[in-house]
Amino acid sequence: MAHTDPEIELYRNLMEQPDEFVDGFGTKAILGSLFVGFVMMPGAIYLGLMAGQTLGPAAEWTTIILFTEIARRSYVSMSRAEVYILYYIAASLASMQGGLALAGGAFAPSMWMQYFVRSPAAKGMGIASRVPTWVVPPADSPALAQRTFLHEDWVIPIVLTIIGRLLGRMVWFGMGYSMFRITSDYENLPFPFAAITAQGATALAEASSKEETWRWRTFSIGAMIGLVFGVVYLGIPTITGVIMTEPVQLIPIPWVDLTRTTESILPAVPMGFMTNLGEIISGFVVPFWAVVGSFIAAVGMAIINPMLFKAGILHTWRPGMDTINTMFYNQIDFYFSVGIGASLAVAVMGGYEIYRKWRYNRQARERGEATRGGWVAPRGRGDLPLWIPIGVYAVAASAYIVLCAILVPRFPVFIIAGFAFLISPIESYINARMIGMTGQFLGVPMVLEATIIFSGYRGVDIWFAPIPRFNVGGAAQEFRVLELTGNKIISLVKAELIMLPISIFCSLLFWQFIWRLAPVPSSYYPYAQKMWPLSALQQGLWLTSTVNPETSVFYKAWNESFAIGGFVVALSLYAGLSALRLPILLIYGVVRGFGILPHSVIPQMIGALISQFYFIPRFGAHRWKLYAAVLAAGFACGMGLLGMGAIAIALIGKSVSQMPF
Repeated sequence: MAHTDPEIELYRNLMEQPDEFVDGFGTKAILGSLFVGFVMMPGAIYLGLMAGQTLGPAAEWTTIILFTEIARRSYVSMSRAEVYILYYIAASLASMQGGLALAGGAFAPSMWMQYFVRSPAAKGMGIASRVPTWVVPPADSPALAQRTFLHEDWVIPIVLTIIGRLLGRMVWFGMGYSMFRITSDYENLPFPFAAITAQGATALAEASSKEETWRWRTFSIGAMIGLVFGVVYLGIPTITGVIMTEPVQLIPIPWVDLTRTTESILPAVPMGFMTNLGEIISGFVVPFWAVVGSFIAAVGMAIINPMLFKAGILHTWRPGMDTINTMFYNQIDFYFSVGIGASLAVAVMGGYEIYRKWRYNRQARERGEATRGGWVAPRGRGDLPLWIPIGVYAVAASAYIVLCAILVPRFPVFIIAGFAFLISPIESYINARMIGMTGQFLGVPMVLEATIIFSGYRGVDIWFAPIPRFNVGGAAQEFRVLELTGNKIISLVKAELIMLPISIFCSLLFWQFIWRLAPVPSSYYPYAQKMWPLSALQQGLWLTSTVNPETSVFYKAWNESFAIGGFVVALSLYAGLSALRLPILLIYGVVRGFGILPHSVIPQMIGALISQFYFIPRFGAHRWKLYAAVLAAGFACGMGLLGMGAIAIALIGKSVSQMPF
């Protein structure tokens, strides 16, 4: 077998495999679900409409700390299995929906659609009347004028939303569990970020049982850093936004944009850096060579982009564009095609690694040697035969195909089936492998959009159809954390079953309540009032591409030569690094780095250098990586607690300011 990367070995051994597995789901998990649904969800909705942010780690860590403190005062301890199930429930119920910074469960997209169908952008482009009524009631419906979901015009959209929610969780479990078995069990990938949550859960479990060790001390240090930084980064802007017309930001959120400043010497290069201290701390945790690879890619973009601009390849970019527009048009002109080729190369690398693993294990068995990694699951974890999750996914994906065929009968069914049974599994595997190796997300950009446009279909209804395009590679990491915290698989299944009805009910309840208080968007929700018209314009441009195809940039965006070049370069780098016995993580970092926003790479590189050349020589690699994982969890907790407190003050302030006396 080819050489083993020592850094991968370090992360693989960052946390010991549990000797036994228990069911972490119980009464505490049920109470936690109700707490997040009825207490956290309205705060998450409010923050998204007000500031365009989600609660992030606030919901997870606030819920956990509340329950662990109650347990301590009740002379009851919580196991790390129970702590993680609470974490998982809180993260799922308060998560963001789509790309609009909208939290609030299943009906957050419906709230967006009630605005879009009546927006000036949709009306001006002539597509408002084309939006199908199975997505949202017509623009002149009394349901929208009265701002209520309790109207007959909402019956079909609500039923489809509930069906979609159920099928979506089936897809998440079926394909996500399968990816976990492949990447974690068989390929034995390290999943570096899985240890962060697992170590944080372990630290809080130790605290609840009054057996505080180095984990709790390190966690507390990280939490204090998060609290102090959170005061400046989140607290001051949130609170001043209540008492002033404009919030005061001592530190720009989320990044410092230098693109316009450097455009004269670095044209078509998105320049800037993230201002969140958490990016530097994440550099402590991400594998060093993966960060170096992403940094090399970022530097390469800074060198290549001006050359591509002068050559007329990045022809859409114009001086004066900010980071977002620069990234978008660079994707269209070049990185869209290159990214598809490079991502397919990652899939090929993964397939080769699986074959190499199979060949090595076979040879080891023939020699009578022990093998590492395989299809045999750890005893007691409660794993299911693989045909069950694959069958669950197949049923859900088939249901999506049937739904699309009913709702959009003129769209080719074979394309929908191709997404369900070819593109989605491949993309999920690519992402699961990238997360397993580097801890970083990777998705093939705009494949769905390009496919719809190139299909030749005419009409806007296809953009709202439940096409089964999924990227659930991140679920593999969730299952890995489940394993590290000593949970049985059934724990997560039970959590999903309890979360589904709570999420649907609370989402409908609180969106109905907030919508009745004031129009969404309106002056009461400044972020939505400012950003939703722009988002409506952008979405409208996509929709018109299948009404007036000559306006679509994607007919000019796809370039087979660029895609083949990205594929060949990625595979060549992989082969070269393997031959030179250099860190394979480097190539995964490079593949991830090309075409993504480089602003997070700079602070991550700073954190990685500090980690590699100061902390590791001082503490040792294994010991420091353990500290870093717990420190990062504590930092997320501190930031979350501060953010939750600031949101509470803001909610109270807004309520008082609207009282009639």
